[in-house]
Amino acid sequence: MPSAQPDRATLLEPVAAPPALNPITVPVVVISPVRDEAQYLRLTMDAMVAQTWRPVEWILVDDGSSDATPDIVREYAAKYPFIRLVPRQNRGFRKLGGGVVAAFNFGMEHIQHTDYAYIVKLDGDMSFGPLYLQRMVQRLIDNPRLAAVSGKVYRHEHGRYIEESHIDEQVAGQFKLYRREAFEDIGGFVQHLSWDGIDVHMAWMKGWETLAVFDPQAWLWHHRIMGSSDKHIYEGRLRWGRGNWYMGYHPLYAIAAGLNRMREKPVFIGGLLMIFSYFWSALKGLPRYENPEFRRYLRAWQMQRLKRFVLRQPDRRH
Repeated sequence: MPSAQPDRATLLEPVAAPPALNPITVPVVVISPVRDEAQYLRLTMDAMVAQTWRPVEWILVDDGSSDATPDIVREYAAKYPFIRLVPRQNRGFRKLGGGVVAAFNFGMEHIQHTDYAYIVKLDGDMSFGPLYLQRMVQRLIDNPRLAAVSGKVYRHEHGRYIEESHIDEQVAGQFKLYRREAFEDIGGFVQHLSWDGIDVHMAWMKGWETLAVFDPQAWLWHHRIMGSSDKHIYEGRLRWGRGNWYMGYHPLYAIAAGLNRMREKPVFIGGLLMIFSYFWSALKGLPRYENPEFRRYLRAWQMQRLKRFVLRQPDRRH
C-alpha cells in the first residue's frame, strides 16, 4: 500500500555509489542465503562494497543455485576479501521460511570472525545507499536496549517508490540487523514460515526494543514484491496465511491482517487468500509454534492493537 506519509517518496532517490575508498571495518557479520539471485545480486553486492562502514565478514550461502549466482559471488570475493562464498548442498527446490533460516544457520557455522558484535540477515535482491550500515549500526550503539533495526523498505512501481506496509517496530526481514546479545537471547531465528515475525515478538517478550526507521539516507529498495520470490505472488499470500496460523495469530487479527492487505497487489484477492489459508490451515490442524507463552503474548498484543484501532487510540506497542 502507499506510504501513510506520501511526502516520504519525494525524499527517496537511489544512490549509485562506487566502492568506498576508505571504509571503516566494523564488527558486523552479514549472512545472505541466496538461490538463483543472479538477476538482482550485483545490485546488492555493489551496494555493500560501497558502504562507508563495511562488515568484517559477508558470507553468501549458495543454497543450490542453477544460475550464475555463485559465479557472481566469486567475482566479487576475488576483489574484496571480506566476501566469501559458502556452498550448501542443493535440496532441489527453493524452500522459503525454514529453508532460508536453515541456510542462514549454515552460514553461521562458517563464521571466521567469532568476536563479532552484530549480525545481519540480508537478502540478495536489495539495494541501499552507502550510509545504510553506518546509520543502522549507530542506532544500536546509541540505544543499548535496541535488539534489531532496519530502514524502511520500498519498491519502485509506476514511477514512484511505494513503502511496504509494516508497523515501525517490525524490522524488515530483507535486511535484519541484530545486536549479538539480543539475537542469542531470543534463541536465533525459528526454522519455519513467519520466522521474521516471531523473532520481533520474542525480542519484545524478552524486554528488548526493535525499530524500522524512516531515514532518507538509509532506506531499502526491494527489487521484488514482498512474497513473490517463489512461484508467484498468489502462492506468496497463501504462504503468508499459513505462516500466520503457525505463528499463533488470533482469528480476528488474521482476518484484520488479510483485510488490510487487500489494498496491496494483488488487490483484494491477496488479502482474501491470506484469510482463506489461515482458516484452511486451522481446519487441517497444521502445526503451530510450540511455545504457549509466546502465543499467549502474541494474542494479547494483537487484541490490544485491535481494541486501539476500534477506539481510534494512538498506535503504540505497549
